Amino acid sequence: MKRLDSKAEGGGFLRSVLGRIWNDTFAFTLVAIFIGFAIGAVILIIIGFNPLQAYGLLFDGMLGNPRFRMYAVQYATPIIFTGLSVTFAFKTGLFNIGAEGQYIMGSLVAMVLGVSLQLPPVIHGIVCVLGGGLAGAVWGGIAGALKAYKGVSEVIVTIMLNWTAFSFANFVIMSDAFKKPASTASVTIAESAMINTTAFAERYGRVSLHWGMILVVVAVIVVWIILNKTTLGFRLRMVGYNRDAAEYAGVSVPVSITTSMSVSGFLAGLGGATQLCGVLGNLTQLGNQEGYGFDGIAVSMIGGVNPIGAFFSGLFFGGMRYGGSKLNMILVPTELVNVIIGVIMYTIAVMGAFRILARFIKAKREGQRL
Repeated sequence: MKRLDSKAEGGGFLRSVLGRIWNDTFAFTLVAIFIGFAIGAVILIIIGFNPLQAYGLLFDGMLGNPRFRMYAVQYATPIIFTGLSVTFAFKTGLFNIGAEGQYIMGSLVAMVLGVSLQLPPVIHGIVCVLGGGLAGAVWGGIAGALKAYKGVSEVIVTIMLNWTAFSFANFVIMSDAFKKPASTASVTIAESAMINTTAFAERYGRVSLHWGMILVVVAVIVVWIILNKTTLGFRLRMVGYNRDAAEYAGVSVPVSITTSMSVSGFLAGLGGATQLCGVLGNLTQLGNQEGYGFDGIAVSMIGGVNPIGAFFSGLFFGGMRYGGSKLNMILVPTELVNVIIGVIMYTIAVMGAFRILARFIKAKREGQRL
């Protein structure tokens, strides 16, 4: 009897742990990350590499010294902005797959303002960053307005706007007004428009630290407050949960949808503008879309569609991107990082689908009992 009781207790404990993982988004994500690295280890073994050595280099590249950590944060900053953009739209019932185009427009307008205007330092940088954010807001607002007033899917519109932004950016970069002679890049923006800082050069060396790294933290906090502590956030989330109920409660659904996509686009535009003014200094003719907006979708998913989660997910993503470059030292393909992140995303998606299915079955059974 004691043996049976101990087995029952053990089974009950295991069910309790699994239940917590199933219902806890953070634990859910940790399990997905573990699975991603486990499958990555299996792939490494198959192609003839030592997983411990490869992962040691990867994590050393992410966390090995302060300079590496700052590089990881630099990589993460634009991805956190686009992750916040996607998260904001998700929270209000919209799928903004157009963060890529909004990011491009943000960087493009910041470049144009940085080249064309002559303003004092600090003010010039602020104008460029805000101008880039507003460009992203307009680009997102177009998709929101078409969704709100014409019923056009925001997914379709944002995909088309991504390619429109891509082509328009190349047209502007290669125009006589902005093209650097004998190159496929734009001229460099004025020094007064740059938002980078050399204050920590002795500690971090050549890492391009910039004020966008601080701005992204502020953006995370502001987005969390808007969504959770303001009337505007409540209205936007209400529209996302149930548009009919929101309309019945007196909320203007079209205005809410347009506002949501505009705010989402503003965040992605800030990502492009801060990257341009803080790191790049100019734009190169694009051969393909850079992927910041699509990385933002991954960041949002891994972060549990939560602003705070998107911040830490973005840091993880940026660290993986920068640390992954160190894998070349032992000839491990850097694409391994993409495989791991892809497995994490698929795991979260599949497990999330099972959670939804389980809740549906449970609700159906309870309804039958009643």
